[in-house]
Amino acid sequence: MAVRRSRRSIRFEPEFDPDSGDRALGRARHDIVIGRWQGVRDLLRDTGDDWDLRTHRLRLLSHAAAGSTAVEAWRAAEPDDPDAAVLRAATEVVRVFNQAIAVGRGGAVDRARLDVTVMACLGAADARPADPMPWVSLLTVARLYEGGVGRAELRRWWDELRRRDPHNLEGHVQLLRYWSARWHGTHGSMYDFARDAAGAAPPGSPLPVLVQIARVEEYRYIAEAARGQGPVRGFDQHWKHELAATEVRRTWERWLGGRPPGPVRPEEVEPLNYLTHAACYAGLREVYAGLFGLLETRASWVPWSYTGDPAEQFTRWRGGTARATS
Repeated sequence: MAVRRSRRSIRFEPEFDPDSGDRALGRARHDIVIGRWQGVRDLLRDTGDDWDLRTHRLRLLSHAAAGSTAVEAWRAAEPDDPDAAVLRAATEVVRVFNQAIAVGRGGAVDRARLDVTVMACLGAADARPADPMPWVSLLTVARLYEGGVGRAELRRWWDELRRRDPHNLEGHVQLLRYWSARWHGTHGSMYDFARDAAGAAPPGSPLPVLVQIARVEEYRYIAEAARGQGPVRGFDQHWKHELAATEVRRTWERWLGGRPPGPVRPEEVEPLNYLTHAACYAGLREVYAGLFGLLETRASWVPWSYTGDPAEQFTRWRGGTARATS
């Protein structure tokens, strides 16, 4: 006789899917691992000019390609393919960041290496003029220059991105990090940028979540600076003071209130996790219950990893909304 198990007896486990549910991307990343590039080429051609999805896919493909020679093999086989140029530039940015991590953060990376990476990005922009991704790559590598890049140059790169895709979330995230205290700005300049971008975003755009991303960046910076010195005085209210809670509600209303109905898209998984994390730590159950219902099991390592064990936190907070999300 079969034993029936109640739904309550089934242990919930979040899915930390590196492809965010994008199966076609998963197959292409597997091709890179085994040294094939044809699947990557076909994926990018099929993606077309869906800039949100394309930027998301290129970002993850570049991380996969950084430890292989697949993108170089593609460039050698099809030197005139613009998608190959764009992916190669994004991959070089990942490699130079990996070098920075290996030798120590900041200006330890050779200036000539950075300049070569910038030239690869500019070449990719020429190869595929409408694509915002080369400009996202430039805004990313800009952080590694000692003292940053010149304001005129940074402004030009930013204007070129916005001319192609004015609400590109990844590009905004990269410039937000550039202006953070960790790199070439301050907490104030970072929040000013995030709030200005959020305020100018149209309904349904994910850009308001930049404010929650900025709050995570500030938390990381202060927590790392105080590591080994005990709790940071007054920092227990970081997530839940009145302004933080108000901004979580505002992001929920402006982004999710204008978002078309439908399942979560792969490029939305990580940003939605940022908002869910902020709503949980702000104690806004009415917000995070709805977000967990939308995400279901889709979790991302960041930002949960900055405040503890990601699976434990996602499971614990979701467990408090079981009736709303089951």
